[in-house]
Amino acid sequence: MKTTEVHGKRFRLAIPEEQIKSSVLRLARKIDQDYAHKNPFFLAVLNGSFLFAADLLREVRTECEISFIRVSSYNGTSTTGVVSELMGLKEDIEGRHVIVLEDIIDTGNTLVKLQELLLAKKPASIRFGTLLFKPRAYTKDIPVDYVGMEVGNEFLIGYGLDYDGKARNLKDIYVLDEE
Repeated sequence: MKTTEVHGKRFRLAIPEEQIKSSVLRLARKIDQDYAHKNPFFLAVLNGSFLFAADLLREVRTECEISFIRVSSYNGTSTTGVVSELMGLKEDIEGRHVIVLEDIIDTGNTLVKLQELLLAKKPASIRFGTLLFKPRAYTKDIPVDYVGMEVGNEFLIGYGLDYDGKARNLKDIYVLDEE
């Protein structure tokens, strides 16, 4: 089995690159279907979603735009429970159809904060998309409209997901091996 080591912890392969690509393509086709002729505005949440957002937008065929916002709620391998806005949205989204892109959604705390920030800017709609969704950890009522894959509550790295800044560049997604 394929493994990697980061900061002295061992991780084993959880989701291979081909499965990621297939999920991204499926999401792109669904977004194309839902937003044909609507010019959606994608808002990618940095740092983790940058690879997912890039790959997704290369597959989306409908006319669209993208920008980025940076928020943080993680420290090491666990969430702090506090979401802080680090870099804000500068574009005018009033009357626009906004699709927020996340690398992974677990508790939903970030979604609540983002929805609050975005609703104040009067978009036509807000939808949320993520490559990875942890349904057992999710505690909010906000719908997650586009889900690439559901995963367990394990700690994951690779394909944009990091462990203290490391491993974002891995093509596959790995899970912490706690054996």
